[in-house]
Amino acid sequence: MDAANTPIPPAMAEISEAPSTSAAEIQKTEAEFDSETMRKTKPGLKRFALTLTVLLSFLFGLPFLWKSVEIYRSPLPFREIDDLSAAVELNPLQFPCRFRAVFVDFGRTSSTANELSVLIESHMRKLAEKDSTSCGACIYNSTVSVALESGSDCFRTDSDFNWKCGALNGLMNKYEASREDGDELFDDYLNSLLDDHGSSTNGGKVYTVIVVRREEEKYVSAVVGKYRHAWIVGNLSDEEAVKEVAKVFVETFVNGGKEEGSIGGEFMPVGSDGRIVLSFNLLNANPNDWTYDWEFQEIDDNILSPIVEALKPLADIRVESQVLYHTPKSSFSYWDDKLESYIYTTKDLPFFVNSNEWHLDTSVAAGGRSKILHFVVYVPSAEECPLVLQLPNGEISKTNGFISPMWGSVAVWNPSACFKDSKMDTRARHKIPAEDLAKTFEIFIGQLRQLFGLNSKNHFAVASGTLRLLTSERGFSEWELDFLSRQHTCFNLLQCTTTLGSLSRLVQSLPRMIIKDEIGKQVKYSLKAAKLAVSNVSYGMYDTSAVFSRHARSFAEDAFYHPSMMSVSYYSFEHCFAVYSPFFLPVSLHVVLAAVREWKRYKLESRKYNTWKAKKM
Repeated sequence: MDAANTPIPPAMAEISEAPSTSAAEIQKTEAEFDSETMRKTKPGLKRFALTLTVLLSFLFGLPFLWKSVEIYRSPLPFREIDDLSAAVELNPLQFPCRFRAVFVDFGRTSSTANELSVLIESHMRKLAEKDSTSCGACIYNSTVSVALESGSDCFRTDSDFNWKCGALNGLMNKYEASREDGDELFDDYLNSLLDDHGSSTNGGKVYTVIVVRREEEKYVSAVVGKYRHAWIVGNLSDEEAVKEVAKVFVETFVNGGKEEGSIGGEFMPVGSDGRIVLSFNLLNANPNDWTYDWEFQEIDDNILSPIVEALKPLADIRVESQVLYHTPKSSFSYWDDKLESYIYTTKDLPFFVNSNEWHLDTSVAAGGRSKILHFVVYVPSAEECPLVLQLPNGEISKTNGFISPMWGSVAVWNPSACFKDSKMDTRARHKIPAEDLAKTFEIFIGQLRQLFGLNSKNHFAVASGTLRLLTSERGFSEWELDFLSRQHTCFNLLQCTTTLGSLSRLVQSLPRMIIKDEIGKQVKYSLKAAKLAVSNVSYGMYDTSAVFSRHARSFAEDAFYHPSMMSVSYYSFEHCFAVYSPFFLPVSLHVVLAAVREWKRYKLESRKYNTWKAKKM
């Protein structure tokens, strides 16, 4: 059978027809397919997913990077600092003070007790006109309590003024018989008579002036005791008595015996941490001539300890001593035949202290921000002994010493070997006699008072007579301590607000500054102590307000001078960007561009696929 003539089964015919049809469609489709605008397969997401994963890893890493370069800043109460600064600077602190006056033997007075009270208040306001608004002054809005003894009658303006009328009858005659020696006894008697000890139930300290009229007296004598009272004796009219009382109240009790009303910051010999180191030094200029030592422990127990205790509200005081040798002075002296002494003048004082040979700063306790006050006893060599200080008026200084503000003082002590008739073994070690040492430390106490801005003298000549200030065993009278407490409280609070204000502005101007929790705590403690000080001022608690103000200033200084505040890691955000951008910006830019490029490519390929799919349908 011929294969060509063999008939084809039906099934085979269908199979052969299908390929011919499919080929035709394929040829038609290929003719319509444009490779530029179409694609036959769905675009894959692998490249885009990989690029997106790299981009997301960079984005998720940014918070970690920001956290790694973040500066920790403890929150500070900026608003409270501003409020405190406004309260202290705009409204100067003024302390409540109470004043009382007693007029004795004013039998023929034409004024009543109430009229005397009004006159005293008027004169006080005139005297305090310049300082009435200054920080640390007394408030003069309270009335002056007056007790008037007129013959057998006794009048009072205030029922709370419990003056015992007639208590001085007969006592003044005994007092006048021994005026100088009787001042101390009379002062103690008045302190027991005024049994409120200077305190007031209404807040503030109470200051009392007693005026005793004596017609036989030619001069007026005024004595200010070592407590909080004074007395005036003399032939005074009503007007003169009122003026003298007002003057004692304002110029002595309120202004501390100073003409100006307050102590400037340069006269505050207290460190910013509220501490003082009293460094007492005995300097032997040339130990080959003679060598002296001292019994300092006795002086510390008997003289210095009461002073340290009295000044405790104002400062934390430490006392130290040392004996140095081979310590000549830097200035020159010359021999005076008339005085038979070597002379150094006030012009030589700036060059007296020999900072190269006098190694005084050796205390461990004197580190930090504590204030050191040096008290030097200088024993001259035989080549310049006796050595005395000549004042500008040509007189010889009675103390033979001088002070250097904010540094301390020097007192020259000439040993007995300086004088021709004296015989002593220069090779032996000698002690300064106790009497000479006590006199020298009396000089130091007067110089310490001057360093605190007080008077070192106790006798003054005034227009109407004399004024005497009794000295206390503690070196400072109670009314002087009140004055120092008011001034130091005011000064400390002003320094505290200034320091906190500077810290606040500094922190806000440097966003990258490190502020540790310790700094935040110190700022809060400072604000709390300052508020307590201001609160105690309103209640008239002088010592307590001085203590809190000292703590407020100390905490503020500790915060401002914290070691972490001195770090060199203060840099701005622009500096941070400039440091890290060379490392991360180029890579990040390429990753972002790659992600954008892949996204665009995926969108384009998807469009091509959808176009081809639409054509196919």
